[in-house]
Amino acid sequence: MATPAETARRVGDGLARWLRRSLVRRALPRAGPFWVSLELPSPLPDVPARRWRSERTATLLGVLEALEAVAEEPRAHGILLHVRGGVGGIAIAQTLRRALDAVRERGKAIVAWAESLDLASLYVASAADRLWVPETGRVFAIGLRADAFYLRDLLARFDVKPELVRIGTHKSAGEMFTDQRMSDAQREQLDAIVGDSFDALVEGIAAGRGLDTAVVRALIDRGPYVAAAAREAGLVDDCLYPDEIPERFGEAASRLSASPGRPVLVDARVLCALRASAGAREWLAPLPRIACVFASGAVYRGRRGRGIPSGMYEDLFGALARDPRVRGVMLRIDSPGGDALASDLLWRAVRALRREKPVVASLAEVAASGGYYLASAADCVIAERSTITGSIGVIGGKLDLSGLYQRLGIGRDAVERGARAGMLTDARGFTDDEREAVHGEMRALYASFVARVAEGRGLAVGVVERVAQGRVWTGGRALGLGLVDALGGPLEALHEVRRRAGLRVAEPALLDLHPRVPLLPALRALSRWLG
Repeated sequence: MATPAETARRVGDGLARWLRRSLVRRALPRAGPFWVSLELPSPLPDVPARRWRSERTATLLGVLEALEAVAEEPRAHGILLHVRGGVGGIAIAQTLRRALDAVRERGKAIVAWAESLDLASLYVASAADRLWVPETGRVFAIGLRADAFYLRDLLARFDVKPELVRIGTHKSAGEMFTDQRMSDAQREQLDAIVGDSFDALVEGIAAGRGLDTAVVRALIDRGPYVAAAAREAGLVDDCLYPDEIPERFGEAASRLSASPGRPVLVDARVLCALRASAGAREWLAPLPRIACVFASGAVYRGRRGRGIPSGMYEDLFGALARDPRVRGVMLRIDSPGGDALASDLLWRAVRALRREKPVVASLAEVAASGGYYLASAADCVIAERSTITGSIGVIGGKLDLSGLYQRLGIGRDAVERGARAGMLTDARGFTDDEREAVHGEMRALYASFVARVAEGRGLAVGVVERVAQGRVWTGGRALGLGLVDALGGPLEALHEVRRRAGLRVAEPALLDLHPRVPLLPALRALSRWLG
């Protein structure tokens, strides 16, 4: 039985949703069709801003929610899309393009205007029926390149010697310190990643602009383009300044939607707010909640700070496991990895959460090494075709600065107890005994990594070994190897969480974003007191 405090909270939440829904409805036209105005910031952030008030539609998840709302709204005839520049990474571009294609599949039209376009944003905007840029705009379609810096010779100039141990033939993170050029193994995997991503962008642009893929490849080889040249090449439809958009948009909207008269425009934020207030009449019945946890940055041990501090996220996962209102969790990961112990602690915490409620991992641009370690603990892993993932391997070591100290006239001396007491000092390199000890530790960590992935993914250890060795894969290739379950983005992950949680398709649910950021220390203390 609910306590008085819980009942009061439910009534308050219900009243707030009802009031918000009532106010939002006034912003919609009383009758007739309308179009939705939606802006894509440049770049479009994956993680919500860490401040108390941020615009929901200024994030990837908010834009996706808006597009889904447009697709489901029977009175919405289409979208006027403003693309402010590059949207960000290729995985984000693929997520956006799929969502826009879904809007088109529901019979809606899309008209897009972009200030400028790079290859990824051109791929996104090619979903539109009409694509315009200003006369001074550019279409910077010139291909893809993966650069890497190598510091071996620079370090040698200062007598700095890298002492690194890696487990995995393709674990390349330490090459920047030990090499002066790309190894054959690194070139092989980077070539596959760039090739897969480039092919995906070319295919999408070709499909959207009605061109052959060979033509698009040739156009990219001749890029970049000023607006007029892009129009001649068929990459955009026309050149318009912002003040010319209303008239041309009206003409295009009338033709595309077969609805005469000046189209009515509604801000996407209105539809998002209307959707967020769903279930407003269920004052006493608590709405089920889906937790969306953003894990972005390096994995390390700690309880506060940017990135993914293991202690803070362990506490969060534990709280979500205990919260009866939370029916499932989407874990959104964008991380190149980090500390091995922290990654293992988080893997364990996700496994414990998974025993209580479904957990679906959504991989963003990068979920590799410790980032994939964390993802492998989930019930289901969903990645984009160009997500960089895998890198199941281990690297460790130190820099020997003894030569630099000597060059600078710095003396170093010490007193030790224990044969390996100086193993981590930067005043000398490893002894043979110490190097073997580090190698043994790395082998043990690698074996644990492989075992955790095998357990989490339900695969044989030998199967994981064959795709491990520190090798990095695109999401499309990882799907065929059993490292991920499906291709998709945050929306597909949320739908999978709902399905696994037993929620009906149209059943209202609240989406909670984590980690939350208190407004002030006092509010943080108050939230703890309220439980």
